[in-house]
Amino acid sequence: MEIDLIFKIAAVGIIISILNQVLVRSGREEQATMTTLTGLVVVLMMVVQKIAALFDMVKDLFHF
Repeated sequence: MEIDLIFKIAAVGIIISILNQVLVRSGREEQATMTTLTGLVVVLMMVVQKIAALFDMVKDLFHF
């Protein structure tokens, strides 16, 4: 597993949590929620790409 993926996920999490706190303290709870959901989608897309690559590798390994 690439360590870069873990660092990217951690960086997205840190940035999103900071943005969330800033937006909540400024009274924009709806935008804070949308920012959190956007960060979740970004991380899920990164993970889904890696899982798709894993499935392709397993498929090539067993010649399906």
